[in-house]
Amino acid sequence: MPDVKTIAIDSHALPWEERPNERIGRSLYRKNLIEDPETGMEVRLVRYPAGVVNPLHTHPCAHGMYVLEGTLVTHEGRYGPGHFVWFPEGCLMEHGATAERDVTVLFITNKRFEIHYR
Repeated sequence: MPDVKTIAIDSHALPWEERPNERIGRSLYRKNLIEDPETGMEVRLVRYPAGVVNPLHTHPCAHGMYVLEGTLVTHEGRYGPGHFVWFPEGCLMEHGATAERDVTVLFITNKRFEIHYR
């Protein structure tokens, strides 16, 4: 049996990484927690500042967002803390924060992440 170890990450100790997005003219923020180099699966914290919504786009991966703080605004509705929203691979979507407040989500992909705007 291979020697495998548990990984524990203190997300409070990680700084937010600013990720400027030319398409929306604003930055998103993230904390990368883990990535599987074989599958490309990722888990990260993502924060959308108030009023920032990523416009219609697709991904060649499925991904989920578990809302930790604020309200996640999507093309299909609004979801508060405790909601988990799963976006199937290839679906046309938009998501982000309300105008009033930032939203922070636990962001999970099933394979390597890319974004393609419409």
